[in-house]
Amino acid sequence: MDSIRRTILTTGAAATAMAAAPRVFAQQAGQGATTMGTYEKGNVRIHFEEAGSGFPLLLIAGGGLNSTISGFTSTISPFDPIAEFKGKYRCIAADLRNANAGQSSGPLEIERPWDSYTDDHLGLMDHLGIDKFMVLGFCIGGPFIWNLLKRAPDRVVAAVLAQPSGSRPELRDFFYDGNMKNWGPELVKRRPDLTMETVDKFLTRMYRTDPDFVFTVTRDFVRNCETPVLILPDDVPAHPYAVAMEAAMLAPKAEVSMFPWKEPKERIPLAVRQIHSFLRAHRPAST
Repeated sequence: MDSIRRTILTTGAAATAMAAAPRVFAQQAGQGATTMGTYEKGNVRIHFEEAGSGFPLLLIAGGGLNSTISGFTSTISPFDPIAEFKGKYRCIAADLRNANAGQSSGPLEIERPWDSYTDDHLGLMDHLGIDKFMVLGFCIGGPFIWNLLKRAPDRVVAAVLAQPSGSRPELRDFFYDGNMKNWGPELVKRRPDLTMETVDKFLTRMYRTDPDFVFTVTRDFVRNCETPVLILPDDVPAHPYAVAMEAAMLAPKAEVSMFPWKEPKERIPLAVRQIHSFLRAHRPAST
């Protein structure tokens, strides 16, 4: 598959083949396999995987700036969305740019940290020839999804925010401090072109410049967002219940899961069932 993509890109004469390439991915994954690939744009390199077939569903793992595909099968994820949804959807997931355990890399764009990640998400969809899609994100996926809805409201059909991140007034530096300790030092070890001073500037812009609400959009934006969203709140320092519920109350087409939905663990299948129902209700009829 990779050799096919390289041939397409270098010849520049196989536009129809390039349009067909995403369908080939879906057919292979639909037989039970997971396909892997790399999307490159300039000095950005994004490792991604696909599984299943059907309407496209972008999946964003939790783990903060160390979000990777492997997070879906680790203890940080309440359930594995690829296993749950590949039977009905074309599931697409990627390692976050510069996640320490991942295979994606790129510059730290100090002046536009959130948008740089959204560039990667939208760029990957473009690379795969996908226009409209749905998205399900955990943890940091919450702010990413709101930014996707701001940047590409005509492309995101529906969104699920599971245990979304948000800013607590009493813990404004929670994410800055955690990433300065657990993400930045390891990144600098791997990347001699970066320094902790650069990391500090990046995280300051990301989490300290506008440290309110969901980081990426305003309350006014959420109040006027017409995209259907399903929110599954949590209540730990990184996933404040109050912020998740405020967003749910503001968004005109929001739905909310039961709470708590992760404990006892017997409740998780009920939450997954609700996600299935929500996605099915908003999946375009043509699919």
